[in-house]
Amino acid sequence: MSLRPGLVSVTFRQLVPAEVVALARAAGLAGIEWGGDVHVPPGDDDVARRVADLTTGAGLAVSGYGSYYRLGHSAAEGLAPETVVRTARLLGAPVIRIWAGRRPSTEADAHYRASVVEDARRVADLAGAAGLTVAFEYHRNTLTDTRGSTAWLLETLAGLPVRTLWQPQPERDRAENLADLHAVLPHLADLHVFAWTPQRQRLPLHSHHADWAAYLTAARSAPGQRFASLEFVIDDDPGLLPTEADTLHRLLGTDPPAPRHPHHAAPRPRPSGTQQRTR
Repeated sequence: MSLRPGLVSVTFRQLVPAEVVALARAAGLAGIEWGGDVHVPPGDDDVARRVADLTTGAGLAVSGYGSYYRLGHSAAEGLAPETVVRTARLLGAPVIRIWAGRRPSTEADAHYRASVVEDARRVADLAGAAGLTVAFEYHRNTLTDTRGSTAWLLETLAGLPVRTLWQPQPERDRAENLADLHAVLPHLADLHVFAWTPQRQRLPLHSHHADWAAYLTAARSAPGQRFASLEFVIDDDPGLLPTEADTLHRLLGTDPPAPRHPHHAAPRPRPSGTQQRTR
């Protein structure tokens, strides 16, 4: 398959969308997965349209909508799946990231699993009607925290427009992560690219170059086109993106364009001492 270099916008939650677009374009990235917590809140039609225009106007693709819809929870908490799907459609996102609940698979009983599946069917039906796909976040403390539980969920939802994202689990070694990736290849959407220690300390991407070379080789064996999108940098520092993007380009074998400088205002640094947020 073809892998394109991208960026997950939550990497720079402290920046406005125009700044994120400028950084991604200058780094030679091809697309942006826009987060639903800060940059494109669900239900804000004007923002979704404006960010869509900003992205495509810069020659970039909207690779996905990184929603924070939690299956089995969010609807009861006031976030309607119809709202999430509408926002993704206005944004021009082909894929909507959703979360398979809030419990580790080892702590999910049959009733909890059934509630997640029922909600997943509802969201998938809505997304399919809009011509979109939903993709699970491959993440701890959800029903997609292991290859076995992820496979069960995907098989249960067979026939619906449902896939999964993938990212390495920092506490697992390369062999275990590769086994996870191979297990989901038939259902693979995009990949989130980062380098963390098992203690979740952020590292430069080049420090995990050999791991990512193996992961991306495996990912290329699946048919179709997908994004491999950078997610999180040390200290949320925008100044590190060019170096991280260069590492990603080398891993993908893509040729970054000639250096380009953002035309927007310089990114605002994260205040000193602010705790790094994750997904």
